[in-house]
Amino acid sequence: MAESIISAKSYLFANRIIKLEKFLSSKKQERIISKQLFRSGTSIGANVAEAVYAQSQADFINKHQIALKEASESRYWIRLLHDNEFIDEKMYVSLKADVDELIAILSSIIRTSQVNRKEHGTDL
Repeated sequence: MAESIISAKSYLFANRIIKLEKFLSSKKQERIISKQLFRSGTSIGANVAEAVYAQSQADFINKHQIALKEASESRYWIRLLHDNEFIDEKMYVSLKADVDELIAILSSIIRTSQVNRKEHGTDL
């Protein structure tokens, strides 16, 4: 089974977040916000991974909705890090682009799954 786009991109994003947290903590610049971002940023991919083995269509949608909420939270923490000068503009733009892409993909997966569920009346 080939890895889905959302699985690959959420995994790569989690790796970026881990590296950012290591960088910030090694510089003793910031600990609290980066830990919050660490939790939400790595949780996106974990929920996507759980969705692969969802027990039902509703469970599949729910796991992606949780991932979407975690992505939205991550975007918030990234903005806070930038606005308080813990990350520079270049890093902010890059991280925000990645998380915005995850949000767009997750939103699409959720919408499509909800439509399919209504049209077919199925629940895995």
